[in-house]
Amino acid sequence: MIEVTKINGVKVLINPDLMEIVEESPDTIVSFTTGKKIIIKESRQEVKNLVKSYRKDIFA
Repeated sequence: MIEVTKINGVKVLINPDLMEIVEESPDTIVSFTTGKKIIIKESRQEVKNLVKSYRKDIFA
């Protein structure tokens, strides 16, 4: 799980394995395979780095 901040300031944990699309326009919107979407404060690049770090921890 990776921690992100919703647009209202609430921190949440999300499962990166269920993420389908991360887009910036200008807010960052994360779309999941379930069809759900959330708007977060982190940039697309920050999400990418969080996912890379998460995967390194799992496979290390």
